[in-house]
Amino acid sequence: MKRLLLGFSLLLCASSLTDAQSPDWQPLEIVFGRKGVVQGDVCKFTYPRSDLRVKVGEVTIEPGLALTSWIAFKGMGNSPMMMGDLVLLDSEVGPVMNKLVADSVEVTSLHNHILGESPRIMYMHFSGHGNTIKLAETLKSALKLTSTPFTLPVQQQSSNTFDWTKVESILGRTGQHKGNVLQLSIPRAETFTENGMTIPASMGVATAINFQKVGEKAVTTGDFVLLASEVNPVVKALTEQSIAVTAIHSHMLFESPRLFFLHFWGFDVAERLATGLKGALEKTHTAVVK
Repeated sequence: MKRLLLGFSLLLCASSLTDAQSPDWQPLEIVFGRKGVVQGDVCKFTYPRSDLRVKVGEVTIEPGLALTSWIAFKGMGNSPMMMGDLVLLDSEVGPVMNKLVADSVEVTSLHNHILGESPRIMYMHFSGHGNTIKLAETLKSALKLTSTPFTLPVQQQSSNTFDWTKVESILGRTGQHKGNVLQLSIPRAETFTENGMTIPASMGVATAINFQKVGEKAVTTGDFVLLASEVNPVVKALTEQSIAVTAIHSHMLFESPRLFFLHFWGFDVAERLATGLKGALEKTHTAVVK
């Protein structure tokens, strides 16, 4: 009986510890005025730039393809990890950067992700440590310096649906379907850290591949998360399949091992694009699909 009671007590303690380690994200949701998407111990908030009409050639880019700002938190209290990426017009870069710097949020990178778009779009990556609520309030204030909508767009039922089954089958992954857009996230096999803290895949260290239906074809864009030794094999694999490499750069400052982010753009039959991207993925160390 004593052993039974002891085992029950340990089970209760373990349960309480697990509950205690599960952050209450409601205070952050109050600051941002919306529900966050929780994956493990990470809570992410997204802000689609539905206010912008960005074109590459004759293709109008939907927010879900390449125009969504995101802010992610790992942990609450005084020692969280915060990372993200803001989608900005040229005129918004200065005011947003000044706000982040003034409130001790680190700007870790500023660059393009695509080429030839109009108007030009810049992407500002950032990192923060300190009081969670103060960090959230800083990012909310920074977003207010832009024309980013704070109300979520009404989801309209599309009369034209696109069957992404063949694309998902080629890539061996199931993605999220959002209107005309397919979003895939492909984690790497390694564990990455920054300043000694583990960076979950949902905080920007998973390869992102997005597709958007355009007539009978599709465009694809996203970024490969790469070790240095993988950069040029992936460049070769993509360019041989007529998928353009649009940027190669860093997103973080103190990650280990060192990472490079390779952005791409392709316009073709969806299955042909998927085959080219699969060849590039095979040059990387991706996690096994479970």
